[in-house]
Amino acid sequence: MIKSLVLLQEKAKVRKQTGTFLIEGKREIELALKGGYVLENVLFVPEMFAISSIQKQIPSFCNPIEISKEVYQKLAYRDTTEGILAVAKAKDHDLNALQLPENPLILVAEAIEKPGNIGALLRTADAVGADAVLIANSKTDLYNPNCIRSSVGCLFTNTIAMSTTTEMITFLQQKKIAIYSATLQNANVYHENDFTQATALVVGTEATGLTSAWREAATQNIIIPMSGTIDSMNVSVAAAILLFEAKRQRGF
Repeated sequence: MIKSLVLLQEKAKVRKQTGTFLIEGKREIELALKGGYVLENVLFVPEMFAISSIQKQIPSFCNPIEISKEVYQKLAYRDTTEGILAVAKAKDHDLNALQLPENPLILVAEAIEKPGNIGALLRTADAVGADAVLIANSKTDLYNPNCIRSSVGCLFTNTIAMSTTTEMITFLQQKKIAIYSATLQNANVYHENDFTQATALVVGTEATGLTSAWREAATQNIIIPMSGTIDSMNVSVAAAILLFEAKRQRGF
């Protein structure tokens, strides 16, 4: 069992094959339960974690399993942690099943490669109260442990859908959601636009930016003015600027 859990922590292929992943830490487990994730197993180190502090929240069919510190250290991703892990079932992030409120504010991220950046984007989306995060042409595993860690559990608090860029553009257009693509080409300053209507703010990689499909499908391409020497910033920082401007316009 321990060997299979180590592989689950380390290999995206194993997570995909089993449809499960590891959650580390009390806060993250509580957020996952709140977000409707189903736990399969809970493992804890008695001398590190008081299981009674979370026992009532754990499903009755999950009998917590005691493990040693040595075993825990093999499974833990973080250096400092409380001594509790859970095996959870991954969700199906089907774009066509996405339920949106009226007049939604959506963050779209295309082809983000680094799990840490995905986590930071999810943390930003949670902070601003975005209605959904759409990940187009994903280049990383959503349930990578670094994605969970860097999101501080916000992976579980956001509504997330994944698909291709083409399918996502079609979806947004059919829903009559305005597309604002962050790009250098044919763009106006971001705060000159009206984000009070149904809005999708689209960001891409720092290295190559958005693909032409997003630029061509945009209601308006937008740019964040910069006064320094470089012409790009971290994608989560750019997303935060755009999202908080949208919330400001909406009376945050």
